[in-house]
Amino acid sequence: MRRSLDAADEQELVRRVARGDRRAFDELYRRTAPWLEVRLRRRCADPDVVADVLQETYLAVWRAAGSFAGDHVKGSAVGWLWTIAAHRLVDAFRRRARQAQMPQVHPGVTVAPAAEDEVLAGRVGQELEQALAVLPPEVRAVLRATVLDGFSVRETSVLLGVPENTVKSRVRRARIALREALS
Repeated sequence: MRRSLDAADEQELVRRVARGDRRAFDELYRRTAPWLEVRLRRRCADPDVVADVLQETYLAVWRAAGSFAGDHVKGSAVGWLWTIAAHRLVDAFRRRARQAQMPQVHPGVTVAPAAEDEVLAGRVGQELEQALAVLPPEVRAVLRATVLDGFSVRETSVLLGVPENTVKSRVRRARIALREALS
C-alpha cells in the first residue's frame, strides 16, 4: 500500500481522500504541510495563527475533498489546497481584526464622526460596489484572487486555470474600469 501512495500524485491523493482513505490523507499532509506552512509564515508572523490555519485547512480538505476530486475540476490539487489555506488565513485576520476593534469605552468620552465623513464614506463605498458589479465575472474573479486573497499572478493563473498573461490583462482591465468609474 505504501508503494502505491508514493507513486500517486497530489490529485490522486485527494481523490482517495474523497473516498475516505486515511492513509492517502496522511500522505497528502506529509507532502504538502511543510510547504504550506512556509507559505503561510510568509504572510503571517504569528505561529499560533499559522498552526490554527493549517489545522483548519486540512480539516476542510478532509471534509471537502469530494468537491475537488471530480474530473470536471480545473487546476491542481496543490492550488486548491493553497486556496483553502489562503481563505482560512484571511478569515483568521478578520477574526483578529474584529477582536481588536472591540472598543474600550471610557465613560463620559464619546466622539461622534462628522456627518460629512459618514456621507463621503457611504458614497465612496456605494460607487465602488457599483463599479465592481459592472465588471465581467472573469475580471472580478481575477481581481478577487489578486487583491483580496493576495495571490500572485502565477498563483491566480493556476487557481483559475488561465494563462498568466490573461491574468495580467484582466487585472489591467479591472483597474482601468474602476479608475474610470470612480473618477
